[in-house]
Amino acid sequence: MKRKLSVAIETYPIAGSFVISRGAKTEAVVVTATLVQGGGVGRGECVPYARYGESAESVVATIEGAREALEAGADRAALQRLLPAGAARNALDCALWDLEAKLSGVPAHVAAGFETLSPLVTAFTISLGAPDQMRAAAERAADRPLLKIKLAGEGDEARLAAVRAGAPNSALIVDANEAWAAESLPRQLAACADYGVSLVEQPLPAGRDDILATMPRPVPICADESVHDRASLAPLKGRYDAINVKLDKTGGLTEALALARAAQEMGFSIMAGCMVGTSLAMAPAVLVGQMASFVDLDGPLLLARDRVPGLSYEGSTLMPPASELWG
Repeated sequence: MKRKLSVAIETYPIAGSFVISRGAKTEAVVVTATLVQGGGVGRGECVPYARYGESAESVVATIEGAREALEAGADRAALQRLLPAGAARNALDCALWDLEAKLSGVPAHVAAGFETLSPLVTAFTISLGAPDQMRAAAERAADRPLLKIKLAGEGDEARLAAVRAGAPNSALIVDANEAWAAESLPRQLAACADYGVSLVEQPLPAGRDDILATMPRPVPICADESVHDRASLAPLKGRYDAINVKLDKTGGLTEALALARAAQEMGFSIMAGCMVGTSLAMAPAVLVGQMASFVDLDGPLLLARDRVPGLSYEGSTLMPPASELWG
C-alpha cells in the first residue's frame, strides 16, 4: 500500500512574547509532517531549536532526505536508524505513531503500554522580565497550581521574590536555561529553597555537569539541555535528580518513552517538557506525562492561536488528546 509524505512549515503567533535567557520570540515556527497511507492519515509536529543548530529549513531538508525510505514503508524502528535524535525525527516518528493508530484502530497510548490516559496538571510559564513585570504575570496566573519561572542569572533573586509575592500559593519550577555561573550556584539554590521552589532546571551550561556531583542540592535539579536520549543519560547519575524528556530532543515518542523508562530504572524523576508549539506537538508528549512527576506541556496556552482541533485545557489541567488530533 503506497505511502505519501508531505511537509509544511507553519507559524503561530505567541500571546505577547516568550522570553528566556537566550532571547525573545513572538511566534512559534513549527514543521509538520503528514503521512497518508490507504485510508489513514498520520501527523507529527516538531519545533526546530537554534540552540541545537536547527532551523525550519534544515529540519525540512532532513525530512526530505528520508522521504524515499518513508514512502517505501520504513517503520519507527527503521527511522531510529535512519535519522539522529532531533526535531526532524520527532515529526516523522510521531506521524508514524499516529498513522499506525489510524490504520490499526489501536490507540497510540495502548500500543505504548498505557491502558488509559489520565488528565495532567501542567506548569504555566512566566517569561523572563523585570521583577515587577514577572510579579504582574504571576498575579495573573496565581490561581494555577504550578508555575515555571524563566530566570537568567544576575537579578534572579529579586525576580524569584517578585513571583513568589505574586503567586504565594503556587508550586514553582525555576528554569535557568544554562544561565547560572558555578560560583553563584550555591547562593541561587539557597534562594530557591527559601522561596519553596520544587525543582530547578538546567542551572549550568551543558558540559559543566561535573560541578553538580560534589555540590549540595537543597532543591532537586533537573537536566534539560544536558540530556537528549538514552546515550546521554549515564553521565548524569549523581549529578541530577530528574531529567526533562522533550520529544524534540529525543527525536520522537519512541525514544522518549525508552529514555523515560531507562531514567526511572536509574532513579531519576521524570519531567515531561515541550518547546513552544501547538497541540499537535503536545499530544504525544501526554504519554510521557503519564510517567512524570512534573509536567510542562503548556505550549498551546502560550499561543494567541492554536491549531484546530486542539487539546482541551481546563485551567492548568490538560485532557488526553482526541483521536481527531493525534493517536
